[in-house]
Amino acid sequence: MEDDGSLLPEDDGSLLPEDGLLEDERDELEDPEFDIRCLLQEAEDDMDPGHSSSVKELDTGADKLKKKTAEDRTQAFHLRQNLSALDKMHEEQELFIEKMRGELRTCRQRQDLIGKQQEAVAAEIATEGEAGNMATVGRLQAVSRRLFVELENERDLQSRTEAVLKESENAMWHIEIQEGRLEAFRTADREEAEAAGRRLQVRAAQQLCREQEALGKMERNWLLRIRKSLHTQKELGLRHQKLLEDARKNHKVAVRFLKASLGRIREQEKKEEMKCQEHMRRRMDAVVALKGSISANRDTLRKFQAWGHAKAELAEQRVQAEKKAILAQGGDAFRHLVHQRRRQELEAQKRAFEEEQKLRKQEIVSRILKEEAEEDKRKKRRPPTNATHRPTLRDKTWNYISDFCEEKTTAPANTYMLDYEAAAGPGPSRLVDVISSELIQGDPGASSEEETLAEPEISGLWNEDYKPYQVPKEDVDRKPVGGTKMDKDILARTVERLRSRVVHKQVVLGREFQGRPFNSKPELLHFKDFDIGKVYKKKITLVNTTYTINYCKLVGVEEHLRDFIHVDFDPPGPLSAGMSCEVLVTFKPMINKDLEGNISFLAQTGEFSVPLKCSTKKCSLSLDKELIDFGSYVVGETTSRTITLTNTGGLGTSFKFLPASEPCETDDSQSILKLSSLLTYEDKSLYDKAATSLSEQQLEGTESSQADMQSRKELEKLDKEQEEEQPTEPERLTTAIPPSEEQTEITLGEITVGEIGPFSSIKVPVIFTPVVPGNVQARFKVMFKNPQCPTLHFRVMGVAIDVPVWVPKPSVDLKICMYDRLYQDSVLVHTRSKAALRLKFEVCKELRAHLELLPETGYIQAQSSYSVQLKFLPRHSLPEDAGRYFDKETRVLEAPMTIWVADQNKPVEFTVHAIVTTSDLELSPSEVDFGYCTIYEAIRTEISLHNHSLLPQEFGFVKLPKFVDVQPNDGFGTILPWETLQFDVIFSHQGPEEHSFKLTCKASHAVACRCFKLSCRAVGVHPPLELSHYQIKFAATALYDTSVATVYVINSHLSASSRTHSKPRIGSEDASPVGPMSFEFLLPPDSPITVSPSVGTVWPGKRCLVQVAFRPVLPEKLIRQEALPLLNKEMETKSFRKDTASQRKDLHRLSFSVLRMQNRDKLFKVSVPHVLELRKRELKPSSDEYQAARATLVRAFQAKFDTFVIPCVVASGDIKDRKGSEPPSFSPHNTLYLELWCPTVAPSVVVTSHKGKTIFNFGDVAVGHRSIKKVSIQNVCPEDLALDFSLLNPNGPFVLLNHSSLLRAGETQVLVLSFSPHESILAQETLDIITKRGTLTLTLVGTGVASMITCSIEGSILNMGYVIAGESVSSGFKLQNSSLLPITFSIHLDSLSSARDQDQQQLPQFLSSPSQRTEVVGTQNLHGQSVFSVAPVKGVMDPGKTQDFTVTFSPDHESLYFSDRLQVVLFEKKISHQILLKGAAREHMMFVEGGDPLDVPVESLTVIPVFDPKHREASSRPGPPSPEAEELRPILVALDYIQFDTDTPAPPATRELQVGCIRTTQPSPKKTVEFSLDSVTSLQHKGFSIEPCRGSVERGQTKTISISWVPPADFDPDHPLMVSALLQLRGDVKETYKVIFVAQVVTSP
Repeated sequence: MEDDGSLLPEDDGSLLPEDGLLEDERDELEDPEFDIRCLLQEAEDDMDPGHSSSVKELDTGADKLKKKTAEDRTQAFHLRQNLSALDKMHEEQELFIEKMRGELRTCRQRQDLIGKQQEAVAAEIATEGEAGNMATVGRLQAVSRRLFVELENERDLQSRTEAVLKESENAMWHIEIQEGRLEAFRTADREEAEAAGRRLQVRAAQQLCREQEALGKMERNWLLRIRKSLHTQKELGLRHQKLLEDARKNHKVAVRFLKASLGRIREQEKKEEMKCQEHMRRRMDAVVALKGSISANRDTLRKFQAWGHAKAELAEQRVQAEKKAILAQGGDAFRHLVHQRRRQELEAQKRAFEEEQKLRKQEIVSRILKEEAEEDKRKKRRPPTNATHRPTLRDKTWNYISDFCEEKTTAPANTYMLDYEAAAGPGPSRLVDVISSELIQGDPGASSEEETLAEPEISGLWNEDYKPYQVPKEDVDRKPVGGTKMDKDILARTVERLRSRVVHKQVVLGREFQGRPFNSKPELLHFKDFDIGKVYKKKITLVNTTYTINYCKLVGVEEHLRDFIHVDFDPPGPLSAGMSCEVLVTFKPMINKDLEGNISFLAQTGEFSVPLKCSTKKCSLSLDKELIDFGSYVVGETTSRTITLTNTGGLGTSFKFLPASEPCETDDSQSILKLSSLLTYEDKSLYDKAATSLSEQQLEGTESSQADMQSRKELEKLDKEQEEEQPTEPERLTTAIPPSEEQTEITLGEITVGEIGPFSSIKVPVIFTPVVPGNVQARFKVMFKNPQCPTLHFRVMGVAIDVPVWVPKPSVDLKICMYDRLYQDSVLVHTRSKAALRLKFEVCKELRAHLELLPETGYIQAQSSYSVQLKFLPRHSLPEDAGRYFDKETRVLEAPMTIWVADQNKPVEFTVHAIVTTSDLELSPSEVDFGYCTIYEAIRTEISLHNHSLLPQEFGFVKLPKFVDVQPNDGFGTILPWETLQFDVIFSHQGPEEHSFKLTCKASHAVACRCFKLSCRAVGVHPPLELSHYQIKFAATALYDTSVATVYVINSHLSASSRTHSKPRIGSEDASPVGPMSFEFLLPPDSPITVSPSVGTVWPGKRCLVQVAFRPVLPEKLIRQEALPLLNKEMETKSFRKDTASQRKDLHRLSFSVLRMQNRDKLFKVSVPHVLELRKRELKPSSDEYQAARATLVRAFQAKFDTFVIPCVVASGDIKDRKGSEPPSFSPHNTLYLELWCPTVAPSVVVTSHKGKTIFNFGDVAVGHRSIKKVSIQNVCPEDLALDFSLLNPNGPFVLLNHSSLLRAGETQVLVLSFSPHESILAQETLDIITKRGTLTLTLVGTGVASMITCSIEGSILNMGYVIAGESVSSGFKLQNSSLLPITFSIHLDSLSSARDQDQQQLPQFLSSPSQRTEVVGTQNLHGQSVFSVAPVKGVMDPGKTQDFTVTFSPDHESLYFSDRLQVVLFEKKISHQILLKGAAREHMMFVEGGDPLDVPVESLTVIPVFDPKHREASSRPGPPSPEAEELRPILVALDYIQFDTDTPAPPATRELQVGCIRTTQPSPKKTVEFSLDSVTSLQHKGFSIEPCRGSVERGQTKTISISWVPPADFDPDHPLMVSALLQLRGDVKETYKVIFVAQVVTSP
């Protein structure tokens, strides 16, 4: 019967549409009908009766439409529009009719299917009816009725579809009729367009003719203008040449006077510069000295600080020791410390007063010494009365320089100066006087300036009479200079502790980082060619090269660079691996000197430095060649070569090219220069030689001074030559050194003297004009004005030959040539002979297969030229054939050619140069395998195209298959020499088959085309599953919002027949079987994408719905990086507060300067642990810093776009059929790919309160209380948003108190949220604020806290023990508040409760059975007060705090049953703990505890003494009572010997009795209690063992008496054993106890 139900599919209803769908389809079908009719009506309205005649005329012909009016054009325009609309409607109607016909066929097929199903159901009904299975018949009849209803619906749908189809066909006929009416207009319009095109062509041809005529006229005019311009240029050239000659003459005259003026100006500038340098040097020395003293003071302060800390620790230890000693002696430690502190303050005040007096005394002494020194200076400065010449400014300067030299230089310098002045004679001195007077008169302000510069900035340091202050011996002896040994040890430990905290090893995954922690870009910071006074800035980029996060801190620059280098570096905090930071370095040069050093940094893994170099401007001159070889040239020819003088330095200079044999040219300008140089040199000899040489020696060193002395010696030589040549001045101006023969053949060009600037070059031509055959050589030198530049030399050589035949182009350059291509050129041969000569052209034998000269023999006429044809056809064997004439690396061919002249031994040679290259293009890889490609995707593979040629080539991939595409530029372009281009080959196909094809790349050059092949192969795959969408474009999603898209996984493989559809297969393999197919989506790690379900199974003909969700979030690492500065700031604030508090305590001990140094040191010490603490501290997502950082990043978020490709693997079979954890066999070739476009934007609604946090923690709220929070939200988008809120749990503790439906643009609203817990629970809910632009989720967290108190008493019973009646004892316990809220408590005793009186009216509890007794209040004091008391009674316990309670037990009479109950009540409502209080009281100091109870726990109204029978008889006798007649106290001890198995011995039965002695404050003659037990021997015979039998107990102690029993051999189990013994206690009194032993054997449980 179950098989019968499978005749119909499970979802037959899905085959037939519902009524609602039918109605919708009918509406959709009827809409196009109305559109068609409306358009037809519009077309008919446009064709009004007035225009109908024109339409008829269109039918007869289009001749009458040539002359159109404006109305005709308007009508034609409307007709074209109607015609295009009709065409469009015609196409749409055809598509609609085809669609309806297809639906009609589908409807008829469904009717046939339902009819077949009805027949099958009817047959089954008959079969089951015969079988008598009425249940199945009923079910089949219901199926038959449902099929009948479905058949009726299908028939109705068919009738409606046929009606709609008929109406659509009618509309189609109307459209065709209308098109037929407009067919004539269509034909006329087409003919008119063709005629207009022909007219445009004729007009264009006429316009072209007119433009060609105008172009001819323009060319003729252009030629005329060129001729005029050439004539004008020729005239201008002649005029310009004349002007140049005049300018040269004037220039020579001007140069003479300019050089003299420049010489004077430069000397003055040098003087001023030397003065500035000297002044700057002094200031720098003072600054360096000041920095040295500051660093020394810092070290001293650090030592004092360490010493102070050590003294403070020792003092604190001493104070603690004294305090302990005083407390041990029973004294008042606080009072002693107060007196001691006051005494120390008085001593400190006294010392401060003494130090202040000493400082005042020193100040007075220093003032007196200063006044004496100033008085001595004034006496020395007073001029003598007989002096007639007042010292000038120059004399003062000389005096200062001499004083300076006496102090800091050696004595020979002064003697040298005196000797030089004596040798100078009176002439120079007069010249100096004149110059100095001119300077003083010309610049009156210079005297004051020089005076201020000549005097030192810090008075007293350079004075002879300056006496430095000496510290008194008593101050020196106080402390060693280097500090005590303890100071050094403390300082060493402090430094080691700091270093150990700053630098530590970095180990990641077991690998320790070693090496440089940061790389710098650039590696060397170089400031080139700097000028003094200017500021230069450069940036350094530091890149973290360690394995993980690192830190970087600036240490500083070296000591000698601190005055010039300033580093701006803002510590970036933690830097991840690969991250970088920038450092700005500012260089302000003060001295003209090269500097080198390092900038030091400190990383977490160690120190590193960046090298620094600063170089001054220098001249770096060089020649590009030292030898110029002109080669062989025929006499009479002229050729030239150029030599380049290059200056790669930043300082320019003057140069002059001279022959090596000629010392110098003599002209008028040189004599004027010598005169000016003489003047300057004499001035230098008197003034600048001393001061300038000193400064230069200090700044530039010995080399510069030696170069200066050499230049001065050269100037002296020039002066002597000038003096010798003075008498022959006219000859000097007109004559020159006679040139040699070499110089007539090899000469220099026009440019021989000039200025060369920094980073520039000058080309000087060298001209070779051979006159006499033979070898010609010449040497030249280049001299420079800068004495530091050495003289450069170069040599020129050439060969002059006398040959009648020569080649004007001795080198034939064929440029770049390709293999197997023919290249031609002509070689021209000239002759100066007056007779005809026979020439023979010869090619070297190695190249005869590649080169050819035609003709091989020829005759050249007298004094004429001859042309020879050169043919070059390089073959691939050229590198092997050419041998030494071909360079295989550079591919350069140098082929020597020879021309033999008849009757001449020396041939004429010329060279053929060519660069031979190939035209090969290389495709890599040589073979492309696309692998397996599904029909739903395209595979891209990258190939490279390399050009091995030296010429650019055009290329293109041609004859590509339809399923292959090459990009970019469709595979066409131009490739440059030795260039490599990358191309993407895209393969996509439509059927499962194996492909093997070749790509053809055709390359073309100016002379040839070549083809290159690339083999490709691929396998097409038709996967058994398909996706409804292979690309999903999500809408713009806000951060922390979710967008969901739907995609279907479809299994369309229904049958194994290939006629119905293409069968899924891999290439040419077998088709996939028909059956269920499983899939799985593989998501990339850490992606914001979720797929549900990610694994599933699809049956044939079915589809599976898959939801793809996109939820963008900020990266965790980025949030933590943003939160670290907040944590760092918080830690710095806390440390600063701690330091400030400690400084306030020590303020009365330290001065302000010492306090400032201490503050800086402490901040440095604390900053190091901050980094370590931040790294150790774990940043939780629920922390405030984390939430604030995330809110900041969300507000500043910029929109971004991400793309994800998610693979979907496919396997055959059901996913449920796999065994255990066995994974399904997914095929890698049937993989589907889903592409996701994910745009992310900033949220439209943000939280503006609580630092932007979206998690709101109400904290701990007591159960039954209520907490309220207000949250501000703002609309940051430019449009108004409608708000909708998600539903909170109606039974939960969270409630939204106010709702809002609209949030305008830029508006801020406040939401009020409340939290009221009903139980102790951690509650968390989410509130979604939903808008059309996204959803803002608020997380609400709160904790309902119940009152939780823990008690230190275990078991809820507090036993106070035994107490002497009338005395009291106390015991304590603790209650701890384990909750997070303060708790109000109160203590209640049951004996003091109001219900106590009602309980006393009832029957006593001892009258009821023990199981029914509920009384907890036992015996109380006789005077009515409670025997127990508790303190405190009420109060408040703070969270986590502990409250101590004291219970006092004060009995006033003897009883063993004192008891009460203590209750701890919280908030006056809840009972937290109940503690049972017990105690016992005795009249005497001894007690016995243990045994079985013989009475009730309630006192009787009377006391009945129990006596022993013997003693009772004695007491009944007449006479005085016997002292031995005393009360016997019974103690029952029952022992059960358990023996279930008679074969195995059982353990003895044991019991214990406790004998104790109560501690009391009452005086007693006995301090102990003695006990003894009699009849021990008889007890032992009956199986009892008692230990100990006697003994003593100290006060406050107890002793245990152990009793054990083993039944003797004659024991009768049916009769229990009962014996007794007397236990006597002796203390302050004597007490006797009768111990009754009852023993029995238990054989069954």
